[in-house]
Amino acid sequence: MKGVYQHIRQVWKRPKQNLDKLLGPLTWRNRLAEWRAQSPVLRLEYPTRLDRARSLGYKAKQGYIIVRSRVTKGGSKRERITGGRRPKRYGRLRFTPGKSLRWIAEERAARRYPNLEVLNSYFVGEDGQHKWYEVILIDKSHPAILKDRKIGWIASPANRSRVFRGLTSAGKKSRGLVRGGRAGQVKSRPSIRASGRRGK
Repeated sequence: MKGVYQHIRQVWKRPKQNLDKLLGPLTWRNRLAEWRAQSPVLRLEYPTRLDRARSLGYKAKQGYIIVRSRVTKGGSKRERITGGRRPKRYGRLRFTPGKSLRWIAEERAARRYPNLEVLNSYFVGEDGQHKWYEVILIDKSHPAILKDRKIGWIASPANRSRVFRGLTSAGKKSRGLVRGGRAGQVKSRPSIRASGRRGK
């Protein structure tokens, strides 16, 4: 027999089809409409995907906080270039950022709550314009966190602002720090600031 978490995981393998059957198409669309009207970074009482949150380290205890972060899909724009060039070489539109949308969502949640550290994040929904991710934040100064041997490591100075240094799961994937036989071929950014120092 399957457990509760296995059933939840099975539903979220194909969220558009399964959630429409489970909640009804109008209910799911109304939920996305509510998310669009809410703040881009919103604190939640409990995770939407309990199985995924628990697998990434979330616990229903003091010191753990869930935040839903919204990111706009598609390409972005660069700053306007003042020097002269022909329009073909302008290169302002359709600019693909070097970070994944999940990493950007984690950074936005960390900026909203500067006294918390990002543990991990996961996908919860999307429409034609936005994607939503839920970010697990840890209060590194909370006594319950400091006493916990499994999560107490996050309070050390070496893990300060870890999301902005690409040390979360999303950050490591965007930097190409993956495991496998051909990992060296995709390792593009071992250090975020290394490219600026190479010419010196």
